[in-house]
Amino acid sequence: MDLRQLKYFVQIAETGNFSRAAEVLRIAQPSLSQQIKSLEKELGVPLFVRHARGVTATEHGQQLYDHARRILQEIDDAKDALRSQTSDPSGRVSVGLATSACRGLSMPLLRVMAERLPNVTVHLVEAMTAYLDELIQAGRLDVALLYDHKAFEHVAWTEMITEDLMLFVPAKSPIAKRKSVPFKKLFNFPIVLPGRPNVLRIVIEQIAARYDITPVVKDCDSLPAIAKLVCDAGFMTVMPHFAFIDEIARSEMVPVPIVDPTPSWTLSVVVSQRTMHTRASEAVARVMAELIADMVEQGTWRAKLRGGKGARYSSG
Repeated sequence: MDLRQLKYFVQIAETGNFSRAAEVLRIAQPSLSQQIKSLEKELGVPLFVRHARGVTATEHGQQLYDHARRILQEIDDAKDALRSQTSDPSGRVSVGLATSACRGLSMPLLRVMAERLPNVTVHLVEAMTAYLDELIQAGRLDVALLYDHKAFEHVAWTEMITEDLMLFVPAKSPIAKRKSVPFKKLFNFPIVLPGRPNVLRIVIEQIAARYDITPVVKDCDSLPAIAKLVCDAGFMTVMPHFAFIDEIARSEMVPVPIVDPTPSWTLSVVVSQRTMHTRASEAVARVMAELIADMVEQGTWRAKLRGGKGARYSSG
């Protein structure tokens, strides 16, 4: 058994597919398969179960995965420690952005990363918070921006901002002229929301339950599709202001505050403790958090900083 075999094994376990792993590792699939066969022969146990969609780690495979990740992590930490005084952070860092934040944050983030961390390659992944949470817990994401993140093992996080959720209506709707809409009146309108287990949906349903309200809504898990339904089909939706800043600027939608109560959620910068590029991931998390704080303080991102003005990311 050698480090190369462990690296190959971890990549297959995380992608769940020999072909995709071979592409990422840039080696021929037959060579990759042969390496795993040799590893299984040496250990005397099967490491993967083959099925139509790819492979899944066996019980023995999962045990090896946990050990292999720790071994590779410790080697990476050792390299980082030795290089920390002589070089800038480097490596590939996967960054997950919640869909409602990705549209407004992705371009500024990539721009500032290129300026501040030129030796780090950032791979952006856009998805709903629930899916990003699963990926970062499994060690398949290095850094993520998550809403209402819950405490789990193998991750560190810093709560950054709190956003109020607003009712978005078509610009020509009579509701657009209102100063606010009571929460209890929301479901008198044609509402479209992401389906469960989306965090926003859960936030809304939890508040509705306190008032014995059963939300009747249209489910849609695509933010662009939700935008089209609001702009072109007369629907309304509940989102943070930042989700539709482009549509607001084009006068296609109008955000109306929700009151009594005002729903809100908290956004956190989360770092996997299973990342193979610890120093680079921490640097990316710090730069991303500083960018978010700057956008809030400048008024680009309508939210409240946790800890007040000047609050910044802390890895502790």
